[in-house]
Amino acid sequence: MVKSLSNRMIRDTGRDGRKTEPFQWLRHGVLLAPLLTGNAYADDNAYPFDLPAQPLAATLDSLAQASHTQLIYADATVMGLTAAPVKGRYTARQALAIALGKSGLSYQVVDKSLITVSGKADTRSEATLAPMTVVGEAEVDPNDPYNTDYKVADTVTATKTDTPIMETPFSIQVVPKQVLQDQQAVRLETAAENVSGTYSSRGAGGIGGGQSATFLRGFETFDYYRDGGRFNGGFVINGPREMANVERVEILKGPASILYGRLEPGGMVNIVTKRPLDTPYYALQQQFGSYDFYRTTADATGPLTKDKSLLYRVNLAYENSGSFREFLDHDRVFFAPTLHWNISDKTQANFHMEYQHDKSPFDHGFPVAGNRPLNLPRERNLGEPGSANESETFNVGFDWSHAFNDNWTLRHRFDAVLLPKADTLPSVYSGFLGPCTVGISCQVNRLTYANKSHAENYYTTVDLLGKFNTWGVKHNVLLGGDFYHQVHQTDFAWTFSQPIDADNPVHTGVDPSVLDHPNLFGPSGFTEEWGGFYTQDQIELPYHVHLLAGFRYDTVRYSSASDLHFNFGSPFVQSSHNLLQQESVKPRFGILYQPIPEVSLYGNYVENFGLSNGFNSNGAALPPTTAKQWEGGIKTELLDKRLTATLAWFDITKQNIAVTDPDPIKAASGFQNAIGEVRNQGVELDIAGELLPGWKLIGTYSYIESKITKDTSVIYDANFNVVGIGTGNQGKRLFNVPRNLASLWSTYEFLGGDLRGFKFGGGVLVRDQRQGDNANSFQLPGYATVNLLASYTVNVGKSKVTTQLNIDNLLNKDYFDSATNSTVQGNYPGAPRTVMGSIRLEF
Repeated sequence: MVKSLSNRMIRDTGRDGRKTEPFQWLRHGVLLAPLLTGNAYADDNAYPFDLPAQPLAATLDSLAQASHTQLIYADATVMGLTAAPVKGRYTARQALAIALGKSGLSYQVVDKSLITVSGKADTRSEATLAPMTVVGEAEVDPNDPYNTDYKVADTVTATKTDTPIMETPFSIQVVPKQVLQDQQAVRLETAAENVSGTYSSRGAGGIGGGQSATFLRGFETFDYYRDGGRFNGGFVINGPREMANVERVEILKGPASILYGRLEPGGMVNIVTKRPLDTPYYALQQQFGSYDFYRTTADATGPLTKDKSLLYRVNLAYENSGSFREFLDHDRVFFAPTLHWNISDKTQANFHMEYQHDKSPFDHGFPVAGNRPLNLPRERNLGEPGSANESETFNVGFDWSHAFNDNWTLRHRFDAVLLPKADTLPSVYSGFLGPCTVGISCQVNRLTYANKSHAENYYTTVDLLGKFNTWGVKHNVLLGGDFYHQVHQTDFAWTFSQPIDADNPVHTGVDPSVLDHPNLFGPSGFTEEWGGFYTQDQIELPYHVHLLAGFRYDTVRYSSASDLHFNFGSPFVQSSHNLLQQESVKPRFGILYQPIPEVSLYGNYVENFGLSNGFNSNGAALPPTTAKQWEGGIKTELLDKRLTATLAWFDITKQNIAVTDPDPIKAASGFQNAIGEVRNQGVELDIAGELLPGWKLIGTYSYIESKITKDTSVIYDANFNVVGIGTGNQGKRLFNVPRNLASLWSTYEFLGGDLRGFKFGGGVLVRDQRQGDNANSFQLPGYATVNLLASYTVNVGKSKVTTQLNIDNLLNKDYFDSATNSTVQGNYPGAPRTVMGSIRLEF
């Protein structure tokens, strides 16, 4: 039997009525091309393909349909053969060459009007396989806009070198673009839920959102990195991180300060942005959903010059939304152009900018009554309408690299993140909750406040990478240094406000005149500078043993200044100017053994240089936090490298945490000492990839045992005199850290037949009970939410159109998403059932 791309069966019969051998009509010179081609032809246009490893006949049919090309082959020729995966944007001939792979088959373009596949290569054909053969094991470019993989094999985040994940002695997890698209992850928090031991504290609840913290292995951080450049999210980004130009999210577990500077020890989040492509690509997407959510994004990339030495990419986004919470309207404009310059075959440069205008609401969540947050309707807001923070953020920078030869490369990067002005309109929030019982009379005391702030962040890093051999031992060496400068300034004012009845709230709005005589006023701020030098050597020994050793020297200068004006009956001014200078040297070691290509066993020991602790009441600087980690695990690549898994055990101890001074006399004066300690240890499991053609999944599980191992507290007598020092929260669990945390997301896409292009999927997110504060005085109950996906993709001409529908929290579970270590605010209810639709056009 001979098949054409249009799935019509082509048979040629002899004069005696019997069928001839497959392709015998070709040998007889029968001209059937005019009957099959119509207006189709094997052109040089590139088309998007997403074909898995499957029976070759199915791939050939799909390939022909997607590229509008007539393709003829014999059943007997392709029977029992499996096609190599074809994922990316190719011409019909390029895609066919990739699909045939190592099959031994060849193809030929007949008069440029149809393509035939046969069992013997014709070296005289213009379409011989040699120039473009791609074996089945070849990795697909993760930056290809048509790549639909759920797993990524290589990343530079963990080592700053081109080391495969299977040869990296650390836990590094990647959330690829396709996962972000399938989940419609318009927030970084959603991406984080696909990595074990990683979750977010949603800053303002629901879709509207505010700046959120990320918890990694139980430790909270507001910082993240963009292509390796540092962002201090707590001070320069108002509102959630925009995802319009995000290609994927890479999360390195455990201490990362050796390569990236001062961080919390749980790990780091590195956002990899979309880079310019040398093939034109355009996309337009409109999203719409519950609570008046509307978001429009555009993506355009391609060459600016004929020789493709200059490439560009532009990402745009506009978002306007409400929220399931009262008074939370959100508005954002985002613009991100990027330019890539191929200066030569050894030198490249990139220039980028991000502009974000954001008007985000404030939401301080619920205070606590007893051992739970107030049991109120989740939409209730105890603040007042009109509360918002309006800001503009600029990120500008560049990076370049030069390869001296095949073994030595120099790289440099510079980023500036500027927050020229962020104004907080007069806002009311709940705080200082008095004793009350819900259902009787629960009066919540409140404050009105306003502030103006600005910030400047500058980060630069230089790396020299080299490869060489010594006595048969391979070395991959990294020498580098970085410098970070941050300035943050705030003018702040507040005064008491009218209490509100939490059961029967009456909202009257905010009167700006209440700030005419504030109780507290700035300015206050800080300046932070740190720099470091680091070195790392990755050694490949015989028998597939990989060693990694490195260390870092750090120096830090941190100063703070404030002028606080109190007005409680009589004016009082308190000014403070403090300075911290510190140096540190920290090591990093790792070992990995790969007995077979599919399995790697690894272990590491890392120390961390963390953030500043501030100052005593007399202005004396406290030493910064430090940490150390032991980790061991196993990594696997299964099903012809389509599925990856990592099982890890970790033990992290964070030290030098500021706590009450153990001397009662010093404690009475407000002194602190950096002697606190927290230990988090546990087990993590991550799985991602493709189980069967069209069936993909990404799943996580983590168990975290968290314990405050050293702490102190003040003991008062009846007259509030300090009489001793207690153990504080020692032995308690760290706030907002669930003992068990799991997620599973899976999709299935029909790759052929009448249902080709349909995709269905869903997932579940599970968290058990968490402590709301470090005193463990209240808890957030555990919960599970169910999410669903349905989408349909169709090729229209040379374009690809995808319609998609996501439903989050399908069962409308009522739960608390996160806490912020406070009984008076910061306990956020989770979003109810939420629907989001999308239409995306790619061409």
